[in-house]
Amino acid sequence: MQLRNVEIFCDVASRRSFSKAAKAHNVSQSMTSQIVHTLEEHLGTLLIDRSKRPLELTAAGELYYDGCRKLLDTYRRLEDRVRQVENNKVAGRVRVAAIYSVGLLKMDAYVRRAEELYPEVDLRVDYLHPDEVYERVQSDEATLGLVSFPRDGGEFSSISWQEQKMVLVVPAGHRLAGRKSVSSADIAGEDFVAFTSELSVRKQIDRWLKQEHAPVNIVHEFDNIENIKRAVEVGSAVAILPEPAVKREVALGLLDSVRVKDVDWRRPLGIIHRRHKTLSTAANKFVELLHEDPATFPKSGPRPESTNGHKRSKRKKTRV
Repeated sequence: MQLRNVEIFCDVASRRSFSKAAKAHNVSQSMTSQIVHTLEEHLGTLLIDRSKRPLELTAAGELYYDGCRKLLDTYRRLEDRVRQVENNKVAGRVRVAAIYSVGLLKMDAYVRRAEELYPEVDLRVDYLHPDEVYERVQSDEATLGLVSFPRDGGEFSSISWQEQKMVLVVPAGHRLAGRKSVSSADIAGEDFVAFTSELSVRKQIDRWLKQEHAPVNIVHEFDNIENIKRAVEVGSAVAILPEPAVKREVALGLLDSVRVKDVDWRRPLGIIHRRHKTLSTAANKFVELLHEDPATFPKSGPRPESTNGHKRSKRKKTRV
């Protein structure tokens, strides 16, 4: 039994898809299917019910998947420990799942610095929908997750990371543009571009507006900051967004950000991981690095084509 085949089976099981697992490992779908079939022949039982869509694990498959996850985790930890003893270096594999709005440029600075400090660490960052971040961490596909309004309980532990000031965002030329601050009463009755209702940030904004007795007229809903900014930019509606997310548009004169008086609206960002899983040395080092200010990092040259895998997901940027 080859560990790579076990890894591929685990990805098929967690993603419920041969094609997605094949893409993750840069192999063909037919090869992925053949690998799982070979495992089934070796074990003498079906592991995956291929008649279901999405795919479902059989009872034997669930048992095998659970055991394989533990096996891979143990093996990777063993490799990490051996490398550290032999080379006295931080080594290992760290997979990070992040929401898009953590800030791609800032995240890139963290990854570059990690590659400089810990070249033996295999680091990759994927950008996903918030629900997918939790799924990746829960299934052990990701070591760490970067999310807003993080859950802390059940299967997840959360480490505080950042707090971002939330501001009123208005189009250039809006009646509230140019002000240093506005009251919550000024927001009441405005046409409003909101996040979609299932997102934690939307629920929190709804609570804030309700507490301030500032009802708004929701005219558009999106599941990502980029689309909200574009909708505000081309229309007359307003939005409430993290201040760092609109710095570029404000500097270009496309939008204006205005503080709301007498409130302290903030979006917390957190680092999540599985509660009962001890983080590796490499993962802990990356968590420590995330708590540093990237503005203090030494300037580095262009990143070479071959990297430790700061892999931006090819999903469209439609995430919070």
